[in-house]
Amino acid sequence: MNPHHNLKFRTERNTLKEPKSGVHMARGDFMARLSKLKHVALDMDGTIYKGGTLFPYTIDFLKKLRRLGVHYSFLTNNPSKSIDAYIKNLEKRGIEAEREEIYNSTLATIDFLKAKRPEIKKIFLLGTPSMIEEFERAGYISAKDDPRDVPDAVIVAFDMSLTYPRLCRASWWVKKGIPYFATNPDKICPTDQELILPDCASICACVETATGRKPDIVFGKPDPSMLTGIIGRNNYTPEEVAMVGDRIYTDLMTAHNAGTLGVLVLTGEATLADAKAANPPIDLVVDSIEVLGNLIEETRIFKNE
Repeated sequence: MNPHHNLKFRTERNTLKEPKSGVHMARGDFMARLSKLKHVALDMDGTIYKGGTLFPYTIDFLKKLRRLGVHYSFLTNNPSKSIDAYIKNLEKRGIEAEREEIYNSTLATIDFLKAKRPEIKKIFLLGTPSMIEEFERAGYISAKDDPRDVPDAVIVAFDMSLTYPRLCRASWWVKKGIPYFATNPDKICPTDQELILPDCASICACVETATGRKPDIVFGKPDPSMLTGIIGRNNYTPEEVAMVGDRIYTDLMTAHNAGTLGVLVLTGEATLADAKAANPPIDLVVDSIEVLGNLIEETRIFKNE
């Protein structure tokens, strides 16, 4: 039997009318689309771990991708850690990663400033020490909390070290008309703790209420640049790349904006009800990356039959 015909027959039976275990929603011939994948871009918090807890199937999933010849990278809107800190954090969880396999919204912001706003040298940052370290590593100067130390720009990020005086100073400069950027549009940060962690968008909402001003530009997902960079550097087509994450308005919109396959996992922020209400529709909704790995493996088995 022609293996491609076999694959087509099987995938037609596994659309929404006859879903596989762990698959809640799918658009069209999703198994055929998975069979084309060469690279999987993975969100981190809410997708491969949640807060301080690594999902028990994550390492096996990554090993499976390597065995199947599918490359992967880690994309996160969380700017609270430096890239080196992310590498160490992943190593502690048993995951080996290179610097080029990790891209976060801090790097997206830095890349934009270097390319489009080279006149910006001094920045007042609402961000963690690790994030500030990443900016300083890139050559930027951190402005002090002092009305005499005028910055070239204000950058607001997810800041677990946020203090009220620094929020007041950032708002002061924003009100003065200083260029104002946000690293990411996330409202909350996923956590395994019994509390809510306000993310960058929530801090920006506070600044907006105080000043009447929104950020000039919001970086990170859903901006497609992280994905289009992967596509361009590796000579992929969009059909050969998937973006996998737990948030519709960042992860899945990034996939949509870049023209890649979008896979929502129900291990973080978004619920199945959110997925059903999503516009544009989501390509694939699964319980977890474990289910996704099994589906990708199945497409390879069909190809070899």
